[in-house]
Amino acid sequence: MELFDRIREDIRSVLDRDPAARSRLEVLLCYPGLWAVWIHRVSHGLWRAHLPLPARMLSQVGRFFTGVDIHPGALLGPRLFIDHAAGVVIGETAIVGSDVTIYQGVTLGGTGKGHGKRHPTVCNGVFIGNNANILGNITVGANSRVGAGSVVLTDVPPNSTVVGVPAHIVYRNGERVLITDPHDIKDPLSDALIALSTRVEQLEQQLGAQGQKAVPFAAEEAERSAYRDELEQLHGLVSMGEGI
Repeated sequence: MELFDRIREDIRSVLDRDPAARSRLEVLLCYPGLWAVWIHRVSHGLWRAHLPLPARMLSQVGRFFTGVDIHPGALLGPRLFIDHAAGVVIGETAIVGSDVTIYQGVTLGGTGKGHGKRHPTVCNGVFIGNNANILGNITVGANSRVGAGSVVLTDVPPNSTVVGVPAHIVYRNGERVLITDPHDIKDPLSDALIALSTRVEQLEQQLGAQGQKAVPFAAEEAERSAYRDELEQLHGLVSMGEGI
């Protein structure tokens, strides 16, 4: 009876979260993400029974039929919904809580060949958008959302929304998080913006120093004109960068 209760619970969770699901029979027959979870429960049982080879073989069968690669050592909580399924990878030491939603192309992976806990922990109620990568022994807090295509390399606090490569927080506890320091993003674009901003400050200081002279010479006036031109160009580049 417990087995059938779990099956009904899984089907109900799909109906609750996917508006495209029209009936229990459709969910049972047409949702490979659900099949992947069920196959994993069996392979995980074999893994815990110290039968790693049969467990891995069954997980490969599940991968072939569903497109979802879940290592039998991973811990998956109840009511996990893997929508569209294709290309999802969940590593050996990953832990996924209850009521988590995962879209296609998501990877819960590692960052190297180390041993021990090397895959993410995803807490209850997390939503992970398509093609997102959550890498390493990090934690995604409860009820957080990971935007599509994001690469998460550090812990995510509960009730947060993260986006970007690498991911950074844009919402927390329902409030917009404004980034005023490019260092908080830590990507090549932020480094370029920092360099441009630094150069703009230098040029403004040089123009201010030149402007303090009472009678500028022709060479100095030409130099100030060149500073102004460069400053205008840099201001334009900074504006473009901030708009990306």
